[in-house]
Amino acid sequence: MTKKQTLAKYACYAVNLSMSAVTNLSALLFMTFHRLYDISYTQLGLLVLVNFCTQLLVDLLFSFFSHRFPLKATVRLTPLLTICGLLVYGILPTVFPQNAYLFLLLGTMIFAASAGLAEVLISPVIAALPSDNPQRDMSRAHSVYAWGVVLVVLVSTLYLQFAEQSAWFVLPLFWTILPLTAFVLFLLSELPPLEGEKRDGKTAHSDGKGKLAACFLCIFLGGAAENTMGQWCSGYLETALGLPKIWGDMFGMALFAAMLGLGRSLYARFGKKIDTVLLFGFLGAFCCYLTAALTQNALVGLCACALTGFCVSMLWPGTLIYMAQLLPSAGVAAYALMASCFPRRASPPMR
Repeated sequence: MTKKQTLAKYACYAVNLSMSAVTNLSALLFMTFHRLYDISYTQLGLLVLVNFCTQLLVDLLFSFFSHRFPLKATVRLTPLLTICGLLVYGILPTVFPQNAYLFLLLGTMIFAASAGLAEVLISPVIAALPSDNPQRDMSRAHSVYAWGVVLVVLVSTLYLQFAEQSAWFVLPLFWTILPLTAFVLFLLSELPPLEGEKRDGKTAHSDGKGKLAACFLCIFLGGAAENTMGQWCSGYLETALGLPKIWGDMFGMALFAAMLGLGRSLYARFGKKIDTVLLFGFLGAFCCYLTAALTQNALVGLCACALTGFCVSMLWPGTLIYMAQLLPSAGVAAYALMASCFPRRASPPMR
């Protein structure tokens, strides 16, 4: 791998860090918006819906029309779109508080579009980069997202705990550091050819429909398992253990994300036989969910929540690795369809 290709890999990592910020920041700020701007819970819920629908629309758009886009240019511009969204989201509501919700909605749409592009494009870029072990590189790229969630939740929660409520806008401005870093790295890097751009649809849809459908099912179920427990564990800690919200977020969201990152990092270091890893991941997640639902012991429930994060850690990147093995010619459209099946884009519940 050349130096410029290495920069491209680091740029992809920085994009995934950026996605951890835009995916989780809003949920941490919802109650601040409710108190400062008198935004109703219905309107806050609409922000989540708009985020979801925008990302899904981008995923589906690339599923069917990826050959019509200049893919390398789109990859390089994705971090710039994230920056624009965070700036609109952070600056304009404070400048025009009477229209705060309108600008929060606009900012959400912009950075949700960038998140959708990242879901579609970053994985195939990582897969196309020359590597001695592409499976481990894919796992490492996804582990960066999980560790980014830990960073975003800890830093943002602590800031909101000690800063003035009216200074919330510092957070989205601060997190623009991540996409700015990615944008600079992409400008300095050399992107690999994203092959199969014009025949993605035929390759992915005609040559391996059954295999692709199985991967879709795996990624949907794995995403649901990850997303459900990731949203529930903070509330569980607050209710079952009587912890304040700050500690519920830090030991709930952050602990779950840390276990996601640990599982992906371990696979990036030692992993092989992805089909076996996926099988044990699904079985382990089933046992953890059952334990968390039935136990009367709060500590056992906490351990089950945390271990769920470890068990589901490879279900998303692992399915992409498995798809690449089953369908080596799958291109951007296949990755876009996989992204559209993964329900990660919903924000954690507001409390």
